Amino acid sequence: MAGRGDPPEGPAPDPGGGEDEYRSVVFDESFVRAARLQEFSAEERMGEHSQAVRSRSTGEPRSGSRQAVLLVLLILLAFGTAIYLGVRNPYQPPLDQRAEPLRITLVPLAPQGRVAGGQPDRLFAHSPAAEYRTGAAGINFPVAGRTTHFSESQVVTALTIAKDYLVASSLEPDVLAGVTVRPARLLLDPDQLAQFDQSVESSLDDGRHAVSGWLVRFDPAKVALADPAIRVEGTLRFAETGTDMLEVTTDHTFTYALRPATSGAGPVGQASLFTVHREMHFRFDREDLRMHRAELLTSTVQAGPQACGADTSGSLRPLLAGERTSASGDPAVTDPYATGRPAVASLCGTLDPSAQPSL
Repeated sequence: MAGRGDPPEGPAPDPGGGEDEYRSVVFDESFVRAARLQEFSAEERMGEHSQAVRSRSTGEPRSGSRQAVLLVLLILLAFGTAIYLGVRNPYQPPLDQRAEPLRITLVPLAPQGRVAGGQPDRLFAHSPAAEYRTGAAGINFPVAGRTTHFSESQVVTALTIAKDYLVASSLEPDVLAGVTVRPARLLLDPDQLAQFDQSVESSLDDGRHAVSGWLVRFDPAKVALADPAIRVEGTLRFAETGTDMLEVTTDHTFTYALRPATSGAGPVGQASLFTVHREMHFRFDREDLRMHRAELLTSTVQAGPQACGADTSGSLRPLLAGERTSASGDPAVTDPYATGRPAVASLCGTLDPSAQPSL
């Protein structure tokens, strides 16, 4: 490879027979031809030229400007393609939309006679919940498929979040006993946390701030679970309600075996069944799906046996074995085991006798 001071064809042969110290200043014909600058002749210097030398073309194309233009074109093409694909892609994440306040309806169901009592297994066997599954196994998914703007995996994610909320708010023992609300709270859209916290701290039956609309909770000083195996049956449905909105509706009946709360070594009272019918409407935008959280739109709770005059906003107040109430609800009886029907919005209903165990 030629050095910085060598001509293009390589070092010139020694013309003087070994005078190495002068070799670097010897310019042969090839070196002169390769030079980029050329001195003007004496006649040329007498003209209008102000410089003593002129540039010589090396015969190599100047491609710098051409490469710069090509690079700019490639960047513009890539940018345009990204914009086009972004517009065409149905799964692009939009801006997060603010959640609406939850709307709550609570309907106590008053019994027509005394509440039946007995052993939990016997009560379940003689009730409409006899064939129900236990716990989360009773919350089953429908056949899931993609919608126009949501993939199948996104639909499954929405159904999973809805099921997780039902489990956290209806089946978690510490939630039922009023020990904690954290499992349900973790699944809520941040925009609804203030409403949820206010409902927990100061429950009101105002259609907005009843904790019983968010979760199932009993007063641990009055009742306790007689059997941890809660019976569950119901349905989930999903629908796309906009290009960026997916909704899930849940309609489930939860049957609890309860007994009076006891302290010390006293006798344990008979168990009785308490039925809660929950219809909940969930909404999900793409950010909710990504963050595994839900926005609750409506919650309708029909539960009995309860007294019509009882304040159920802070916790449900079951009538236990042998108890009865003199106050009657709506003459039209309500069966909490009947799913897939419009919820009855009334102050109090009458518990269908068929919903009680037939002992």
